[in-house]
Amino acid sequence: MLLKNDTDAVLLDRLQQAAFGYFLEYANPDNGLIADTSLPGVPSSIAATGFGLSAFPVGVERGWIGRADAAARTLVTLRFFAESRQGRDKNATGYKGLYYHFLDMRTGQRTWRSELSLIDSALLIAGVLTAAAYFNQENEVEAEIRSCAAMLYARANWAWALDGKGAFWLGWKPRSGFLSYRWESYSEAIVLYVLALASPSYPIGRESYDAFAGKFDWMTVEEKPFLYAGPLFIHLFSHAFIDFRGIRDAAVAAKDTDYFENTRRAIAVQRDYAISNPGGFAGYGADMWGLTSCDGPLRPRRLLDGRHQRFSGYAARGAPLGPDDGTIAPWAPLACLPFEPKAAMSATRHIVSTYPGVIRDGRFLGSFNPSVPGKTAEGWLNSRSVALDQGLLLMMIENHRTGLLWNLMRGSPVIRRGLKRAGFSGGWL
Repeated sequence: MLLKNDTDAVLLDRLQQAAFGYFLEYANPDNGLIADTSLPGVPSSIAATGFGLSAFPVGVERGWIGRADAAARTLVTLRFFAESRQGRDKNATGYKGLYYHFLDMRTGQRTWRSELSLIDSALLIAGVLTAAAYFNQENEVEAEIRSCAAMLYARANWAWALDGKGAFWLGWKPRSGFLSYRWESYSEAIVLYVLALASPSYPIGRESYDAFAGKFDWMTVEEKPFLYAGPLFIHLFSHAFIDFRGIRDAAVAAKDTDYFENTRRAIAVQRDYAISNPGGFAGYGADMWGLTSCDGPLRPRRLLDGRHQRFSGYAARGAPLGPDDGTIAPWAPLACLPFEPKAAMSATRHIVSTYPGVIRDGRFLGSFNPSVPGKTAEGWLNSRSVALDQGLLLMMIENHRTGLLWNLMRGSPVIRRGLKRAGFSGGWL
């Protein structure tokens, strides 16, 4: 139970440890796969599994799991991916060293007719490399972790997913081939390009990164340049692994900013939008924000003020251009802790005290909408916790407190090489 008079440190301990617990409670111990959400019967998300691999070093350092136990769990996961079936058939785990977005929790085979996902494979591999950087002791288990990690990274054929020059395709399916859109314009895909540029086996060229960055959409916010992306998570995912403070590529250098500062501006945009509240939704304000991709109500409903609102379930909600239907991700402000600590803690305290139902089993549920009439202040309430939310939250809290994950990746030759090949310079590079 989260108490109003808890110190910030105690509150962070409680929420971070609960987020870590997700990756123990919703894991298959036989293969290390992590369930996409807390609902029964759901498949594994490979990105969630990558976040789980990144969670173990935090758990060890915080004393929530022993190092030997964490290393053993990590090795089970890496062995599974190393030995899993790669092929063009619909029931494989992956192809070309990349992996399907959703895998059956038990068999590890592709499920939900999901795509071979470039970004989710990148988040998985980023977790693999985090594990390799942390488990650096000279014993049999940790040596095998590093060996498996090197093989998995080297096997990923990123260049194949370009299908020619230009930016990456979003993904691929066995029957229909590459999906219709590419990873171009600002998104969570910076980490994807960094990993692909640094590949020892199948590297992409700088021109592919330039194709990605060449489609950036810039706005002006309070007379400062802002690299636009509406959903808040886009401004956070790559930052969970990479410390962008003080380093710049050509795109942000031309605007005299960096990606870390841009995320700070994204938070300011979110707060300003919530204060102005153009949609007139319940609860919005300086301490009630967090528009991002998340679940929402499924059918049209009347709001508390009598208006008729259309809903579309899962949507990439964002600010300031929308869409916005009053649905908030309660965990999102706290995931901004490294960028705006005071704003993140203030919003978190407000949300958990005003809407206590957003916490279940000690951890945040995925989303809620207090504009929808309900039996409690939360109104419409998501019934599940989401692995990606928990992983991002855990990592960002730790990056704020100790910089653990940033420091591991700053020391990674892969990350340094990929950033330099993308044109980053300055700061810790």
